Amino acid sequence: MPATMHDVAKLAGVSIKTVSNVLSGYPYVRDSTRAKVLAAVDELGYRMNISARNLRAGRTGIIALAVPELSLPYFAELAAEVIRAAEEKFWTVLVEQTSALRDREIAVLSGSRRHLIDGLILAPLAVGSEDIGQRQADFPVVLLGERTFDGPVDNVTMSNVEAARAATQHLIDIGRRRIAVIGAHPGEGDGTPILRLEGYLAALRDAGIEPDSELIAPAGLWHRAEGAEAMGRLLDSGSPIDAVFCFNDTLALGALHVLLRRGVRVPDDIAIIGFDNIEEARFSMPPLTSVDPGRDQIARTAVELLTDQITARRRRDGSVDGEKPGGRAHRQVVADFSIKVRESTVGSAAADWSTAQRAAESTA
Repeated sequence: MPATMHDVAKLAGVSIKTVSNVLSGYPYVRDSTRAKVLAAVDELGYRMNISARNLRAGRTGIIALAVPELSLPYFAELAAEVIRAAEEKFWTVLVEQTSALRDREIAVLSGSRRHLIDGLILAPLAVGSEDIGQRQADFPVVLLGERTFDGPVDNVTMSNVEAARAATQHLIDIGRRRIAVIGAHPGEGDGTPILRLEGYLAALRDAGIEPDSELIAPAGLWHRAEGAEAMGRLLDSGSPIDAVFCFNDTLALGALHVLLRRGVRVPDDIAIIGFDNIEEARFSMPPLTSVDPGRDQIARTAVELLTDQITARRRRDGSVDGEKPGGRAHRQVVADFSIKVRESTVGSAAADWSTAQRAAESTA
């Protein structure tokens, strides 16, 4: 006979309500209690009727993740991390692609599909504060990215300026002075490109290196083809270059392809570093040094913040038994970053750098 929630509660020595809270992903349960309940679930082989639970709780059990472009490895890997984090809280994730179009971003914020989901994680590139403000205030949303929005909204971001500064400083530390960048968006007033450019310029100034506008290569899209094209332009310009900082790994892989095709030795002649630490970076030839922006932390934090919002909304609406209504402060979380040093910047010394990096992280 299949195990019941009552059986789980009896074995764990807790109430049925506590078992329900643990299995519903309710965050305000002691870790020791949660561990006892989950151990009892495993021992008994208990399987929850998800549809019935969601119906009783007044929720769908589905959250949405909307990103600009799934063909970019960073967003594909982010989606995988969000799905893993959501599964631990018994959420199903609906993934949508907005193509960085304002009407599509507005559609996922206020469109007809909202009744199908309990909350939304959105990586916006096109909407503004007024669009966010016009959404219904009771719909749980977490925004990803460095853009700031007026009003009460949870936001999870990465340290774009400081991470770009550290990437450039790494190139300076290995003796490079003619450092180009690929991925600039001239004329933009905010967003990722301008922030990473700001970090690059700050590192040059700190080192007493005069920035050279000829070494700042635009790339409208951050794809391999654009990285290859920009690298070709830099080489054809005749300006001396001894390092390249690409604003994402996909650009860097395209640039690396051109360098190798033209017989440029990497890193002997030109060192190259990317940003995002996608899986492919470890398997390029040579392996690509990259900024790890804390993708796992970003995904887990976003899911946790969204779950908190959904729980607070249910508590306010009286959907969580025994809970008093109450407010909730909105949060902005900045993920930690690190530099993953590989052969594209330090050659055969990469193993020594990695060992030293792991030792530093373990004592931090």
